[in-house]
Amino acid sequence: MCDHIECSGIDHPRRRFLAGAAGLVTAGLVAPLRSMAFADSTRKLDLFHTHTGDKLSVVYFADGDYRPDGLDKINLFLRDFRTADQYPIDPKVLDVLYDLRAITVGDGEFQIISAYRSPKTNEMLRGNSSGVAKKSLHMQGMAIDVRLPGCDTAQLRDAAIDLQRGGVGYYESSNFVHVDTGRVRRW
Repeated sequence: MCDHIECSGIDHPRRRFLAGAAGLVTAGLVAPLRSMAFADSTRKLDLFHTHTGDKLSVVYFADGDYRPDGLDKINLFLRDFRTADQYPIDPKVLDVLYDLRAITVGDGEFQIISAYRSPKTNEMLRGNSSGVAKKSLHMQGMAIDVRLPGCDTAQLRDAAIDLQRGGVGYYESSNFVHVDTGRVRRW
């Protein structure tokens, strides 16, 4: 079984299911799951924004559908903190975070390094770093940079890669992982 899945002391039914499902996917016995989150489950995220110090604990999915009120709170929370511009965050990005939280050993809230970026902010960051894409998925609400306390970023990266649900970037020196809902790739 993958070393990033908590194997000892699995007592929650969802963790037991996810650990088994991840093993089957890894073994190639079933097709990769679109989302390991149960369709009728309640999905909640706990977030901390490293640049603003803001915290958010929000249910964004319940009763079989995404909750507009929860998504609105997330869109505000994950706005471009430099310009205050908001953009709808792709709910599939949130599902990736939810699934990562379920299959990793981290605790606490996701620490948000970067989420939505306005074109103006993206261009400014491109001027300061060669690692910022001209057509970054951050500008489309399809990418987020995170870390999870208690989970080594290399393990978080490996778990995201195993999900096969988009791009995964590993920034070891800055201690964060980029996940997006674009095509499957890694760097």
